Amino acid sequence: MTTGQPGNARPTPTDDAPSRPAPTRAGDPPAPPAPATASTSADATVTASTSADATADTGADSPSRAARTPAGSAETPTATNGRPKLDVTKDDIATAGDTKSATKGDGTKAGDTKSATEAGGTEAGGTEAGGTKNATKADGAKDGDTKDGTKASGTEAAAKDAAAKGGAVKDADEAEGTKADDADGPQKADGDTKPVGADRWEAFASAPEPRPSRLSRAARAVGRLLVHEWTLATLGALALAVLMTWPTLRYPRYTLPQDHWDPSLQAWQMAWSGHILLADPARLWQSNTFFPELWSFAFSDTLLGYAPAGMLGSGPEDAVLRYNIIFVLAHALATLGAYALARQLGAGRIGAAVAGVGYTYAPWLLAQAGHLHVLSNGGIPLALAMLARGHGWSLRHGYRPERRHDAWVYAGWLVAAWQISLGFGIGLPFAYFLAGVVLVVAVLFGVRRVRSGRALPFGRRLLAADVVGGVFFAGVGLLMALPYFQVTELHPYAERTIRDISIFSPPASGFVTAPAESRIWGGLHEGARAALPWHPEMTLLPGFVLYALAIGGLFFSVWRLRHRLLLLVGVLVTMAFAMGTRFFDGTFTYVPLFEHAPGWNALRTPGRLMLWTTLLLALLAAGAITALTDRVRELAAQRIPSWPGPWLRMATLLPLLLVTLEGLNATPHPVVPTQPAAMRSAEGPLLVLPSDQSTDQHVMLWSTSGFPDVVNGGSGFTPRQLDDVRRVSQSFPDQMSVDYLRTLGVRTVVLLRGQVPGTPWEITIDAPVESLGITRQDVGDAVVYRL
Repeated sequence: MTTGQPGNARPTPTDDAPSRPAPTRAGDPPAPPAPATASTSADATVTASTSADATADTGADSPSRAARTPAGSAETPTATNGRPKLDVTKDDIATAGDTKSATKGDGTKAGDTKSATEAGGTEAGGTEAGGTKNATKADGAKDGDTKDGTKASGTEAAAKDAAAKGGAVKDADEAEGTKADDADGPQKADGDTKPVGADRWEAFASAPEPRPSRLSRAARAVGRLLVHEWTLATLGALALAVLMTWPTLRYPRYTLPQDHWDPSLQAWQMAWSGHILLADPARLWQSNTFFPELWSFAFSDTLLGYAPAGMLGSGPEDAVLRYNIIFVLAHALATLGAYALARQLGAGRIGAAVAGVGYTYAPWLLAQAGHLHVLSNGGIPLALAMLARGHGWSLRHGYRPERRHDAWVYAGWLVAAWQISLGFGIGLPFAYFLAGVVLVVAVLFGVRRVRSGRALPFGRRLLAADVVGGVFFAGVGLLMALPYFQVTELHPYAERTIRDISIFSPPASGFVTAPAESRIWGGLHEGARAALPWHPEMTLLPGFVLYALAIGGLFFSVWRLRHRLLLLVGVLVTMAFAMGTRFFDGTFTYVPLFEHAPGWNALRTPGRLMLWTTLLLALLAAGAITALTDRVRELAAQRIPSWPGPWLRMATLLPLLLVTLEGLNATPHPVVPTQPAAMRSAEGPLLVLPSDQSTDQHVMLWSTSGFPDVVNGGSGFTPRQLDDVRRVSQSFPDQMSVDYLRTLGVRTVVLLRGQVPGTPWEITIDAPVESLGITRQDVGDAVVYRL
């Protein structure tokens, strides 16, 4: 059957369906029968349904669903068998009194007379007699002073009518509890009433979501982890490190970046620390090189923090492989650390990425490719980020006590301690910086308490974390410093002088000069490098793109003005310190630290302080890029249509691309000299000839096969005893040199044939040695003398 939609003023006509009689009010005069016109019966939709329990005895076992008809209303025609008459003609319908007829399309409640108006129509209670419910939806029949569509008057009249009949209307609870069938739906005659209401829509409801299994939950957790910002940042930093240091991992067991001298030394350092910590930790600082010197492991920065990696593998090839992997990972950690610091301070993702790339791949650092202890600086920004996170502080939002977390504070101090364990060349300025930050923060908290009469919330747990972490950091630094104090006591000539500092102090032109390893600027700056006294430590260009972004960050940034000015002051001050004695002879900058700050006189290369200048420039650039991306996001949201939005967002990646391109390298990767076969079986203590600073660093790497004691060694200074050995050994083999080496405890001398041309050994290498009481044996490309 077809019914009109609720709220529609004109229901759909059904010519073969009779209209239901509308209820009347008591006392109203009967109304004449409604003519069958288009406006009345022709447009009316009549629904006739039988009661669920309508039987010959009118339902003895179930409650009647018929409502008594008020006085003056017409009876509903029924069949002779007691069932309601389904086919009702238009002439059988009588309407009387003030009639207001409109029914809800959903049907009416049994035994209840309702009048309610929906938009465009009036809802009236239907009249049920003998178990038959008749409801008529009229288009707007009116009589007397009752208007169709007036909810208040219709409801009031129905209520008075029900009260006058005394029990004709059932209790409201019963009416609410028993619901009639849908007007369009047929009723059952089996005596059971089908419940309707909320249950009727269950078939259309969505199926309940099945409970995921443990494997599914684990897979979802892994998926969320893989798309997390910090997972993506870590993977991105690793991928970028592989690309930006290429071809380091092309032949990682046979080549070293930059050169094969200092990298060979540092590859030995990692191998030695890992080996000895497993074999005999008490001998850590008494290395197998520089025999018979004491505390020889403290002759250079130790990279002790990489000792766990040194526990894996053995021999020179594994040492070279380990070095190359750590070399790449050091770049990745620096990028991730600077990214984390910029994010914690309030920069956006793209701005933080610019900071990370600009800090790690600044052109001046390409000249330090052979100094892993300089490149291993990622712990500095990472520790600062963790400490700032733990204290709830950011550059953009200030101090937020609700974001404090002591676990981050512990982690920050732990990373800071690990950073200083890699060496004091980079770690010592970091230690002084942390000490200065602690002092400044303590003063600011004290001033705030004096001015306001109350202290900022800090918390005992946070204070305990700072105390414990600071003590641990200081303890690691002290334990690392003790061997160096022993070295300076045994070798006082190892201390630096102001003259040494002057040799490595760069001029101001160094800040705009790129090293030869820069693929973009290396060839263009060849003339500028030639004017520098020692260009490997004086080409300090952090990048022209980084300069430009930092300058823009002074005027357009998310950082507050006072913070931008503080960053600018930091840049200028660190540049002045990096110039060493070239800035007014260092009278107000480097020299006071050199003379009074403990440990500062061990730093001979002021230009490496450019690391702090680069970090501050990167933060200024991050503020500018973040402001740019925020503005682009606002513009894209305001555009109609928004199609230029993706292009605007892509434009914000241009600074990141430019910074990355400026960091491309042309670093050479020479092949490491092959270990002589004699070194694999020679008994220590041994001496390898020729001996000089560069060759001895190869010997240190070769000694990783078993770590025999060797007289050779290369470091930041040369012990006088090693100078004496080199001088005396010029005449080897002769009686004087043999006796001297026996006095030192040397048992084996290995003379390398490939390196004797042009040396005194070119003549004596094949001389007879029987009269000296020693033996001689050719092993591969070397001659082995056993003393």
